[in-house]
Amino acid sequence: MADVTTGADADTLAELAKRRGFFFPANEAYGGASGFYTYGPEGAALKRNLEASWRERFVTREDNMEISSPTVTPEPVFEASGHLDGFDDMILECPECGANHRADHLVEDNTDIEEAESLGTERIAELIADHGIACPSCGTELADEPVEAFNLMFETTIGPGSSSPGYLRPETAQGIFVEFPRLAEYARNQLPFGVAQIGHGYRNEISPRRSLIRVREFTMAELEQFVDPESDEPPIERVEDVTLPLYSATAQEGEGSIERMTVIEALDRGVVESEWIAYYLAIAREWYEAVGVDMERFRYRQHLPDELSHYASDCWDAEAELDGNWIEITGFADRGAYDLSKHDDHSDEAFSVFRPYDEPKTVERPSVEPDMSYLGPEFGADAGDVAEELAALAERDPSAFDGDEVAVELDGEQYELPTEKTGFAVREETITGEHVTPHVIEPSFGIGRVLYTVLVHSYREDEVEGESRSYLALPSDLAPTFVGVFPLMDKDGLGEHAHEIAADLRAAGFTVNYDDSGNIGRRYRRQDEVGTPYCVTVDYESLDEGTATVRERDSTTQTRIAIDELPARLAALRAGESLVD
Repeated sequence: MADVTTGADADTLAELAKRRGFFFPANEAYGGASGFYTYGPEGAALKRNLEASWRERFVTREDNMEISSPTVTPEPVFEASGHLDGFDDMILECPECGANHRADHLVEDNTDIEEAESLGTERIAELIADHGIACPSCGTELADEPVEAFNLMFETTIGPGSSSPGYLRPETAQGIFVEFPRLAEYARNQLPFGVAQIGHGYRNEISPRRSLIRVREFTMAELEQFVDPESDEPPIERVEDVTLPLYSATAQEGEGSIERMTVIEALDRGVVESEWIAYYLAIAREWYEAVGVDMERFRYRQHLPDELSHYASDCWDAEAELDGNWIEITGFADRGAYDLSKHDDHSDEAFSVFRPYDEPKTVERPSVEPDMSYLGPEFGADAGDVAEELAALAERDPSAFDGDEVAVELDGEQYELPTEKTGFAVREETITGEHVTPHVIEPSFGIGRVLYTVLVHSYREDEVEGESRSYLALPSDLAPTFVGVFPLMDKDGLGEHAHEIAADLRAAGFTVNYDDSGNIGRRYRRQDEVGTPYCVTVDYESLDEGTATVRERDSTTQTRIAIDELPARLAALRAGESLVD
């Protein structure tokens, strides 16, 4: 075999993906719509296997729950979460051809700035003018055009008419947060606990591009880990020696480079501040490698201070190098108590859990019991509001009741009354615990982006017997098909025997592709291109001696195995055994 070339550029992968049925633009018979893709037979199978692998690692092995929430969400949920006000990208319209462009991408494509999203509309407009950036569609200069915020959510209505507005969810996370009170019950109100979800998200991208990298409908795999910030710690000892490729904010600001350090080193040096973030960076790094991401083209990049969302105390992106560009494939964020606190404020539910004390505590607690027979005649319709404000003032500032009179303010107007009429008192109370709003650690995976990365990183080219070939070095448990079954030729009973073997292997739990079209070399190449790890060829010796040729994809090594031993041997190969000792 000749030397192996690794990796595929965007054009090569797009051609392979369409030709072999991994993915292709949707609805092309009607002109299509950018940002929507159909996963073909090979791609759908690869995507299922990738999701199953994620579920096994982040749900099953971590003992987390999984839910499936609706993709259409009522408007009040996004009013509470802040998506209606702040889920925006920057848009710029060409005055000549009318094409809409994402303004920060124009800056990134035409300058040395790699991350322009956090710069704001005014700064982006200045950069477009300073660099004389023109419309990619028609060449018109865009220096004088306004850069505006564009909300990315798809709006719809729930039921007839427009009285109940809703949105296609832009992420799966809110479907978890909004159900927290019930999910906490299922977790017996015991922190920490995690809730995962794999599902579709929708974002009305201004300029979808780079194939599966930026689309309008996509699949997310998200985990929301709910923790008590004062007491919960992850099992960091399980991952303390895992090496992380970290591109910290300090390194970025000082033109530094990726540093490789263990989890413990990263925590001790303060490069990663949160043990929970470090824990998930570690188990995700091991998972990426297991599914075929090239660790030489992978890094964790920390968000710079001006990139951080207002609710996040720290955030790291898993990035893969694709065709010369670093692309985010996962975000890891410490969201604090932001999401649950917002829903607690906007809904009628309590988004907290009760944390019992080791021993009951006796505390002094101020309270008021206003004399309503005095407040009513004195303040009329405002009496109830005055009573509520007195209760709030007692909690906020008990010293306000030290004098003979106490004053409260309502809508800019001050109300005064004798302290004795407030019923103010400080009472001892025994409490057994307190309500805590959990903090949230969120790893959020873009399944389409991870799938695209795996395809790019697993692509290989070499020569076999003087002929060039391309193949996908996919892990065996990820490949769409595990074994191809061929008759050497479809005559003399070879085809019937191969069909029987294929059926037996399917019954044994293997994904099988039967192929009798073209010469045997062409059939091997077809299976190589879709990443099938093994092929079984039935020939005349199979009829005479009950053996078949088994070929391994990467090395093209072949050996003969007894047909009745095929299921057991293939199971061993799938578990990691070598074809030839």
